[in-house]
Amino acid sequence: MIYAIIALVLLAALLVGLYNRLAKQRVIVDEASSDIETFLKQRYDMIPNLVEIVKGYAKHEKETFKEITEMRAKAMSAGSLSEKMEIEGELTKALSRIMAVAENYPELKANTNFLELQSSLKELEDNIQKSRRFYNGAARDFNTMIAVFPNNLLAGVLGFSKVPFFEATEEEKENVKVKF
Repeated sequence: MIYAIIALVLLAALLVGLYNRLAKQRVIVDEASSDIETFLKQRYDMIPNLVEIVKGYAKHEKETFKEITEMRAKAMSAGSLSEKMEIEGELTKALSRIMAVAENYPELKANTNFLELQSSLKELEDNIQKSRRFYNGAARDFNTMIAVFPNNLLAGVLGFSKVPFFEATEEEKENVKVKF
């Protein structure tokens, strides 16, 4: 009888330990996801300023501006991280096109506001990439923790499931082509 009680106490301690490790790892994944959201929000806030500055120089690029505005609205209204992952590739590609358009306007490239915005956007894009890598590392650790034995037998019962990786979309993998 005493051995049964000891076994139950050990099993309970193992379950509590496993639950706590998984919960801590999930918090890290959530934090990483939140970091991405924060940088994306800054990016969304910056886009209208960039569009307005470039609009003044490149009036005939209305389709590009319209597309970026629509992508921004779509990205901001995306609910889940998976939805955001999908839309972000398209938005990144559209932003690359607007930067490529700007290359054809020497006066715009010399505009102080544009240069500051371009620099800020580059820094922000770098931070987004770093956040994506951190998130993917946290997701990898969490998903590995769930996949290994004996955790794989208990993780689902305890309410834990795999999280998706933040992957580059096909749009992000393609080179940007600007046509006039």
